[in-house]
Amino acid sequence: MSKPVDPSALAAYRPNAGIVLFNRDGLTWLGKRFQETGPWVWQWPQGGMDAGEDPAEAAYRELYEETGIRADQVMMLGTIERWLSYDFPPEVLAQRKKNWKGQRQRWFALRFLGDDTDFDLTAVPPQEFETFRWEKLERVPGLIIPWKRPVYEEVVRAFAPLANP
Repeated sequence: MSKPVDPSALAAYRPNAGIVLFNRDGLTWLGKRFQETGPWVWQWPQGGMDAGEDPAEAAYRELYEETGIRADQVMMLGTIERWLSYDFPPEVLAQRKKNWKGQRQRWFALRFLGDDTDFDLTAVPPQEFETFRWEKLERVPGLIIPWKRPVYEEVVRAFAPLANP
């Protein structure tokens, strides 16, 4: 399970929205992080929330910024109503410009209504992903960088009933 966040420590965790995008076959969209190499370069779209931004609005904004997919091209399936969190490992903390200890995330499941030609990974610079693929939900945690994996495992458990079209 993801690390519980003490409400008094929330300010130390960057607020973030994550998106699990399901296609008509029940597979999920994974993006390969731009110009990264190694065994764990895949992830679902996710990103920071602006001050005062509603989590669902942040999810739609991040989806567009990272994939070029607009809100009218998806249908909301569900959400995890509580924050899930992870701590950054020391090597990531050393590169951060802000003093975030980690990220706290609200996750949203969306059904993609379009086709693969609708994706534009260069829609909003800087580019987050260089390519994408569709994957079975249960396989995703094994493709994710280990320090994010507990959150992904929890998201998979929560959204498994939503995978089937």
